[in-house]
Amino acid sequence: MRNITRLLIERNSWDYFDVGVPYPTGFHPRSDADVRQWQDFVRTRNRTTLFTFAGATRSKFKNDFRGLLLSHCYNESDACRVVDCGGTRCSNGTSEILRVFLESDFCLQPRGDSFTRRSIFDCMVAGSIPVFFWKRTAYRQYEWFLPGEPESYSVYIDRNDVKNGTSIRGVLEKFSREEIRKMREKVIDYIPKFVYARPNEGLETIRDAFDVAIDGVLKRFKEQVGGYKWK
Repeated sequence: MRNITRLLIERNSWDYFDVGVPYPTGFHPRSDADVRQWQDFVRTRNRTTLFTFAGATRSKFKNDFRGLLLSHCYNESDACRVVDCGGTRCSNGTSEILRVFLESDFCLQPRGDSFTRRSIFDCMVAGSIPVFFWKRTAYRQYEWFLPGEPESYSVYIDRNDVKNGTSIRGVLEKFSREEIRKMREKVIDYIPKFVYARPNEGLETIRDAFDVAIDGVLKRFKEQVGGYKWK
């Protein structure tokens, strides 16, 4: 039992044998054509909002960061859209969440109840660019499924900078339309790698998240032939 690779929706970033795999989204393509049609759809969307945040406060947490983001968005209402997920409004994802992601250039992605959250992938499936505040939320979780250069598809703003007054809007407004287009294109290119196709059919030539995970595990097997990773 010393050398077992574990596929988890959230990994311990210091454990070699843990591999983070994407949270399932509501998009389960049945064919290559489904994937390409969706990519074209999100690529050509008219996005009228700079950034959006979908989430709820955690009143039990001292200095709740999500509450800070909600307040920030409400104060920047001409640039930020809010979906307040208090109660069950956002359970299992809703069309409202998808709609605001489709209309936004960026989406704020703080940690969830743990370091990761499903909303990361809901956001990127919609072609919106994620903004992270913890590196463990994605960069140290999904190396097999996301680009190796974080700045190519996302924005990182240290949470302590936000707490100390850094304007999220001010950071995001510094990106040119061409820079935003390039980041969005990178997100769209990677959509197949973090969605799960219909299990009874799969895709023809495109590799989905399941394929990427299995390929990665098989590669590990080859690397470990002849001995354990850890003794």
